[in-house]
Formats: sequence, structure tokens, C-alpha cells
Amino acid sequence: MKAGQVFSGTMQFCWLKLLVGVLHIVVAAALFALLMGISLLFKSQGVGIVMLLIWFSLLGIINFIFRHYLGYLLKAGHVAVIARSFLDDRIPDAPFRTGARMVKERFGTANVYFVIDKLVAGAVKQLQRTFGNLTGMLGAVPGLDALTKLGKMFIEISLGYVDECCLGYTFYNEKQSAFKSAADGVVVYAQNWKTLLKNAAVTMFVVLLSFAIVTVVALLLFAGAFRLLGLTTEWSGILGFVLAVLTAWTVKYAFIDTWILVKMMSTYMGVAPTTQITFDLYSRLRGISSKFGELLKRAESEPGYTQPAETPAAPQPAQDTAPRQAGSFCPQCGQPVAIGTKFCGACGSRTGQP
Repeated sequence: MKAGQVFSGTMQFCWLKLLVGVLHIVVAAALFALLMGISLLFKSQGVGIVMLLIWFSLLGIINFIFRHYLGYLLKAGHVAVIARSFLDDRIPDAPFRTGARMVKERFGTANVYFVIDKLVAGAVKQLQRTFGNLTGMLGAVPGLDALTKLGKMFIEISLGYVDECCLGYTFYNEKQSAFKSAADGVVVYAQNWKTLLKNAAVTMFVVLLSFAIVTVVALLLFAGAFRLLGLTTEWSGILGFVLAVLTAWTVKYAFIDTWILVKMMSTYMGVAPTTQITFDLYSRLRGISSKFGELLKRAESEPGYTQPAETPAAPQPAQDTAPRQAGSFCPQCGQPVAIGTKFCGACGSRTGQP
């Protein structure tokens, strides 16, 4: 199934993400108006600054509620439907309800999903830092230091989509625990990381360029709206900038991020079914990443855990362990000895002959 078909078929999630983002902006703007109204009652610049600081502090709480709770659960359902679409080669009926049901069946509670999400994200970043050290040597070449920093930046941006691909793998094998499947998903990434990140440059430029364009457009729109309404106070510039950034972030979160996620999951789910997960790689990744070790430890503590198959060792040449015939060869060094010789002339060992 093509990425464009999955994107358009799961557009319901995009509109829901947009709704969450708009509610985020409305709550932030209403809170700003309330706090600035309080500051106007006191007619003190100092009170206004305090209200502004309180607003910025409350924005963090609002962001956590909308992005890290509602947004995470919405993302989990979307990832589930995207993964199932690529595996079944069709879009599930009623995508939102299907995604919500799949997440509930797979993770049980939101807390389990949050724990797995954090462990997977941490493991992916730790592993990529190790992989990135192989290319970090470019920084020692004169003139390539800036290029190396740019490369690391777009890899970091792309990793935000890779961990969601690994979470998508938890819906690939539903017979084992979510922790075990998530660990398998990280292993799949480790074995195919070059393939999954080969379009990372395109991903970076799409994200940064689109975010910049939407921010500028939103800033111009808010500035024009404030002028028409006569809201040209000393705080209107700050409010306009913050609202413009929130608007750009909402559009990016609802549509741009979703498109890039679908594209990357298309690549990931294309290589996942043919990737052989082996025990020796599990051991190596455990030594590289503490987060992966914690993820695997949780998987091992759950009932029904099955250890991945170890890669078969290369066959060794057969050794002849049969004893040498006494009276013709030395049993220690194998040199021929004459019949009746009690000690080998080559190594001095007893031949065992009478």
C-alpha cells in the first residue's frame, strides 16, 4: 500500500490533531487575556511582568496536557492504524475507533504506553549516538565540521519519527508482550538504520522549511488582526509571536509530521517482516544502550517471555577424537612408533605397548 493512500485514508487523525492544537491555542489566548486583564486593574508594569511570567509557566502545564497526554494517546492510535494498514494492505474501517481499541488492547493503560514510548525513544537516541560516532570522524577533516553538525541535527530530527516506527512494530506481533515487541522494534531499527535514515536530509528540510513558512504567515495574520482590532499594546507583540509559533506547531503536528511519519513507517514496515532478530544482537544492544537494557529487562520479567533465537555458530571442522591404534602411532603426538617401543622417540610419552 502506498504512503499517500495511508495518509489520505487516516486523515481523520489529522483533523483530530488539528482540533487539539486549536483548543491549545484558544486556552492559551484566553489565559493570557485573563492575566493581562488582572494586571490592568493594578495599573502597574511590575504586576504585568509577574502575570506574563505566570502565563509562560502555565503554558508548560497546558502543553503537557494537550501535547503529552491527549497528543500522545492520539499519536498512539494513529501509529497503530498506520502499521495495520501497511501490514494488511488496506485501511481499517472506522480508523479512530480501531486505533483506540488497538492501543487499549496492546498497552492496557496509558501509563504503560508512556513508559514504553520513553524507553524506546531513549534507546533509539543512545544507539544512534553510537552509530553517529562512525561518521563523527568527518569533523576532523578541515571544512567539514559544519557539515557534520548539520548532519547530526537532521538525524536528531528524524529520530523523533523513528521511535514511532518502533512503537508501530508492537502491533506487528500481537502474541507477545508490548515490551518484548517494542524491544524487537528497536532491534529492527538497529539492523536497518542506514536504510531508515537515508532520506533524513529531505525530512529535515521539509520540517524546518515548512515550520518557518507557517510561522511567518501566522505572525503576519495575527499582527494584521491585532491592528484591525486596535490591540496595539506593549504585550500584543509578545502574544502575537507566541500564538504564531503555537499555530505553526499545530499545523506541523497535524499534517506535516503525519505525512513524514507515514513515509518513514512505509520504509520501516517494508523491511521489518524480513528482518531476522537474533539473540547476539540483543546482547550487543543491551551493552550499548541502558534504555534498551531496561526495556528488555521489563520484557523478561513478564510471563510468557521467549528468548530470541541465537544466531547459529559457524560449523567447525570435525576433530578426530578416536584413539590411535596402539603399536603403530603414539597416542599423544600421533607419530608412528615401532611395535614393542614403550616410549615415543618424538615426544617421550609412553606408547602403551607392552
